Amino acid sequence: MSANTMKALGFYKPGPKSQPPRFEFIEVERPVPTGRNLLVEVRAVSVNPTDFRTRDAKDENDDSLTIVGRDVAGVVVEAGEECTLFKEGDEVYYAGTTIAQGGHSEVHLVDERLVGKKPKSLDFAEAAALPLTSITAWEAYFDRLGISHLVEGNAGKSILIIGAAGGVGSIATQIAKRVGLTVIGTASRPETKEWAMQHGADYTINHMEQFDAQLKTLGLSGVHYIFCLTNVDDHMSNMAKVILPQGKICSILPAQKPLDIALFSKSVTFAYELMYTRSMFHTEDMIAQHELLNELADWVDAGKVKTTMTERMSPINSSNLEQAYGKLMSGRTIGKIVLEGPIES
Repeated sequence: MSANTMKALGFYKPGPKSQPPRFEFIEVERPVPTGRNLLVEVRAVSVNPTDFRTRDAKDENDDSLTIVGRDVAGVVVEAGEECTLFKEGDEVYYAGTTIAQGGHSEVHLVDERLVGKKPKSLDFAEAAALPLTSITAWEAYFDRLGISHLVEGNAGKSILIIGAAGGVGSIATQIAKRVGLTVIGTASRPETKEWAMQHGADYTINHMEQFDAQLKTLGLSGVHYIFCLTNVDDHMSNMAKVILPQGKICSILPAQKPLDIALFSKSVTFAYELMYTRSMFHTEDMIAQHELLNELADWVDAGKVKTTMTERMSPINSSNLEQAYGKLMSGRTIGKIVLEGPIES
């Protein structure tokens, strides 16, 4: 391996969508950071549904190299000439962007405005579990739903998190509890109910059953906010029944069917959250992701939020990646699966 190349794991053909991506160990050109880009030595990555969805969106005739891996924790090894936020040797964590190659590689190029300081109290694997899910929850709450950052601003208000034990749900539950909301998480198995409660849910209900009847048994007539982390069409009618008048709903997946008409009579706000929007469109406030990751790191170091890593694998190789993505595709994972370096064949 020369000084001008790096190790990476990627794929050329998308392959069957029913199976995990088939990763190849390859040697590619080592990127050079310019402008506001950092070059980060990858120490750990976590797997996300967005990674295999990138594969699913690839055309069968497209044989270009694709490297996925959006969650990274590592060390800055070089910085572009315009960088002001980080320098060589800084420990960082981030979720990157879909418009550039991902982090399943020895080193990774990323805009510093998308990068946060790694929590000092976490190792690299523990930190790699947090960025994508935390950014998603943070933006959904504070940018899309308009939830207050202050506990006193959320007095008497409640949120229903559909899919509370998954990757985003695990951190969304903690953040909601941190800012003073009454948190109801959905979970259908004993282990997922327990996980949701351990991470701050005040109550759990079963997303396989009617929401309104379950909330009534808890003494709740409805909820002020809903954060939907799974197929929104599957829960549209249930959400329409329990969202309070002038309430707000945020989904991380697109609705394929019309919204329930009951949302109109209640003047409900319906919003989408995609954490890649800022990086894809280079919005003026793109640096907000740097700022929120730094604030989250402070919360973690203060013991107010904990990592959502549930499984640690090593090294980062094709076998472990395929195993990790296979588990993720089952739809039954709790928390986050993380792989630690080094990159190997």
